[in-house]
Amino acid sequence: MTENRKVKAFVEESAILLQPNQIYWCDGSLAEATQLMEELVLQNKAIRLNQSLRPGCYLFRSDPSDVARVENRTFIASIDEKDAGPTNNWVHPDELKATMRQFFRGSMKGRTMYVIPFSMGPIGSHFSKIGIQITDSPYVVLNMRIMTRMGKSVLELLDQGSDFVPCLHSIGYPLNEGEMDPLWPCAPIEQKYISHFPEEKLIWSYGSGYGGNALLGKKCFSLRIASFIAKEEGWLAEHMLIIKVTNPLGRVKYFTGAFPSACGKTNLSMMVPSIPGWKVETIGDDIAWIKIGPDGRLYATNPEAGFFGVAPGTSVFSNPNAMKCIQKDTIFTNVALTDEGDVWWEGLTKSTPKHLIDWQGNDWNQASSSKAAHPNSRFTASIQNCPCISSNWEDTNGVPISAILFGGRRPDTIPLVLESTSWEHGVFLGSIMGSEMTAATISNEIGNVRRDPFAMKPFIGYHVCDYFNHWLSFTNRTKEELLPKIYMVNWFQKDQEGQFLWPGFGENARVLQWIFERCDQQVDTISTPIGKIPNPRDLNLDGLHISKNRFEQLFNIDPTSWKKEVTSIHNYYQSLGSTLPKVLKEQLEKLETYYT
Repeated sequence: MTENRKVKAFVEESAILLQPNQIYWCDGSLAEATQLMEELVLQNKAIRLNQSLRPGCYLFRSDPSDVARVENRTFIASIDEKDAGPTNNWVHPDELKATMRQFFRGSMKGRTMYVIPFSMGPIGSHFSKIGIQITDSPYVVLNMRIMTRMGKSVLELLDQGSDFVPCLHSIGYPLNEGEMDPLWPCAPIEQKYISHFPEEKLIWSYGSGYGGNALLGKKCFSLRIASFIAKEEGWLAEHMLIIKVTNPLGRVKYFTGAFPSACGKTNLSMMVPSIPGWKVETIGDDIAWIKIGPDGRLYATNPEAGFFGVAPGTSVFSNPNAMKCIQKDTIFTNVALTDEGDVWWEGLTKSTPKHLIDWQGNDWNQASSSKAAHPNSRFTASIQNCPCISSNWEDTNGVPISAILFGGRRPDTIPLVLESTSWEHGVFLGSIMGSEMTAATISNEIGNVRRDPFAMKPFIGYHVCDYFNHWLSFTNRTKEELLPKIYMVNWFQKDQEGQFLWPGFGENARVLQWIFERCDQQVDTISTPIGKIPNPRDLNLDGLHISKNRFEQLFNIDPTSWKKEVTSIHNYYQSLGSTLPKVLKEQLEKLETYYT
């Protein structure tokens, strides 16, 4: 426990509202995690995998209604509706709290209320922020232990007077005496609420036990609330990977990259380069907190301590480092189970097992029409397991960023790599990012392209136009020449037969090499109306058999496609309202002179 009065008051008030059977303060220890997991195994809520194949690994299956983030049930409850903006669902804080209190009242009857003290970022770093999550889900406790720095060391900081973000969570399934508990208790979809109160730095989540809906240190704190805090304090909280890139001469640069969920971010963060002498190491795969350092450059840290990665598509071919990372001490959710007691998902192996138990616990064979693993099935693994983790991933001062990458799944229009002409143009490129919809959210629009600015559309904790202005303001906060170069990349272009034009995965190191060398002004560019592309002689294609025609397709700036793109951007900007920054309107007008 702690002597921090605010923490004690938060816990006591929550207990009065939630009415749990007992209160348990988590210490984050291995013994605690082991005991919790054993209890879940005995209750058939967790499946112990074959320990000779995957030591310390377990499988969970969620309710079919609780498999992903629920964006339509996610709210930004700012006092004034206009502060939430057009990309967020808004309800007045007083109204939302009144509604949620009705659900929260008595929601932990028959359950244990766990108190999770956690730090986002290295303990004691000037980057870091503390949270206290209250939950009735041992699954959440086990995942938060992996994903954050959790336990006694955080309580010590609180005892010294550190502030914290209160995070209240309940699965929304009280138990009456003698009532049978389902394997995955949760509330119906219409009762799920993932709510953020930016002005109060407060998070309330009810009804879901899955992923970013329930692990409140992740998207809720690290992005939605942190982005609001970052605007107030003059830094950035971003949906970005961070990598360390070393060239054959031993020179090092750090890049961040923003990609919507399930668009290859984890694969890029753990890349094994295909070109000799180049090395990529992981700082983080999902979230970056970025601040201006004493020298005027931008420095980034990964506030998380683990990976909550999408399983389908992950394999020895696509991400060998991830496969090593999840070999032990990993929590798997909604993947399939083999007859040998191992895990399986689509894309894991070239051949499909003849028989599996699918993610819902049913017999599955090759004739089955459904997927064996849910498309948004996940693995939770400690970043310490990662074989390519950088030795300085926890540097309390962060790492200096040389380049920022934006990307998404676009089968056409966007070239393989594009460099912005300025910071303002780079912010424009970030603001117009688009990607095919993925299974990371509950949606009926999978496959369609939606605008996802900075890969932050679901995660900005305030008005999107104010967010754009905040990015633009960095030219006033430091010298523009000290800011990172900004790039747009697209590994996902397809030919007329629907085949990928670029091999991707480890071959993406060739694009990283060009960006690395651009940061040192070692190679030049060709100017186009949408930005700068590589001179063909400067992109390293040694050993890669790509025809001249295919190469030209990768960098084709098709006027017909861009005419449609400009119209789409124009319509998108209109949907954001009258406060869109003038600078971005001017960037669009420049494009319109070419493509209208």
